Amino acid sequence: MPLTSNVSWIAIQFYFDFPKIERVFSPRPFPICHSIHSLPCLETLLDGRSGSSERGFGTIIVRDLIRINQPIIGKEEIDAATEVLKSGILTEKSGMGPRVLEFEKDFARYVGAKHAVALNTGTAALHTAVLVAGVKSGDEVIIPSFTFHATAEVVLMVGAEPVFADIDPDTYTMTAETVEAVMTRNTKVIMPVHLYGLPADLDPMRKLARERGVTLIEDAAQAHGAEYNGSKIGSIGDMTCFSMYAGKNMTTGEGGMVTTNDDDYSERLRMVRSHGEQRPYWPVTVGNNYRMTELLAAVGEAQLKKLPSFLERRRKNAQFFGEKFGVLGKVVPPKEPEGRKSAWYLYTLRLRGANAGKRNKVVEKLRSRNIEAAVYYESPLHLLPLYRERSTSRRPLPETEKACRQVFSLPVHPKLAEPELEYIFDTVKRVLT
Repeated sequence: MPLTSNVSWIAIQFYFDFPKIERVFSPRPFPICHSIHSLPCLETLLDGRSGSSERGFGTIIVRDLIRINQPIIGKEEIDAATEVLKSGILTEKSGMGPRVLEFEKDFARYVGAKHAVALNTGTAALHTAVLVAGVKSGDEVIIPSFTFHATAEVVLMVGAEPVFADIDPDTYTMTAETVEAVMTRNTKVIMPVHLYGLPADLDPMRKLARERGVTLIEDAAQAHGAEYNGSKIGSIGDMTCFSMYAGKNMTTGEGGMVTTNDDDYSERLRMVRSHGEQRPYWPVTVGNNYRMTELLAAVGEAQLKKLPSFLERRRKNAQFFGEKFGVLGKVVPPKEPEGRKSAWYLYTLRLRGANAGKRNKVVEKLRSRNIEAAVYYESPLHLLPLYRERSTSRRPLPETEKACRQVFSLPVHPKLAEPELEYIFDTVKRVLT
């Protein structure tokens, strides 16, 4: 059988009444299991019957952990980082060193936006965008409860109130209808999250934002390269925020980017990024040290060139899963509505009719078999004490709470080869039956 990067084949002679390792043939040492008794991370094949209790010879397959996401770093990134280190220009006090400027220009061109402003984290991108939008104490920002809490955290950081809207059960994103249901005269920003790489339905939300005179800020932390009605995410809203954390579709290790078509927003984003300075040592507003370093920008530039190929592989992997899981009645595979093209950050299944306990057992079994399945997100933000205490909104969010009980995500990243994809599907199928 062929070796893959994530599988060690270990042939072991053993006796089922009292298992004992006799011989091991492997290209590398036992990576995960330390004894034959650690069967959760072993796949046993005996005479063609998995899990047989008869005496005899068998083949045990030991698999490395299949990560939920994994950065792909090659010679290009290493060479780019080395060049920066040799140059001696590691950062620039305004955040506009040559590498950063190149990365910003190319990222803006890629998404089809007029401007891109690089920052040092995705959270910094969100916080800076909210500040530039003029959000302050007494204002409200409408966000989903079904998201990573940085989306809500930055609202609290500027003294405003997060107001939580429910999600569409098929896409796991806010809709114009759920947003309008919680809007008030204090609403300052609508902030949809493009969850798992799938864009929210933006046109109705953009229309609603314009009618009400509020700002549309997109949280695209998981949506690099996603498209909505033929336009890339990053070219549509007033501001769009990306994360470049290590597990994202492209990475700088830590990093962020805000894109916009508005000249004024672009200028103010750059000021807030660097201590509120209009020019060196001349602050005109309160800001932060959110500058991206030259080192991160160099890695980001190399990653950006590879992003299209990364996305193509993610899409192929998602299509493979779609064909397989589409006929497995116990789960609901992710949907991709017409006009929306997912970046496939994660492949998220819904376990039909499940409660959280049943879903969690499925995840535990997958992880015991070295598949790093995960739940995003188990706790809806509106029920967390931090946000219950700081939000006056008490509207029920039934679809959010149901999704939190039923969804789980699988790896779909570009490093997965077909044997891993087959193993993931076969393991999920076995666990569910």
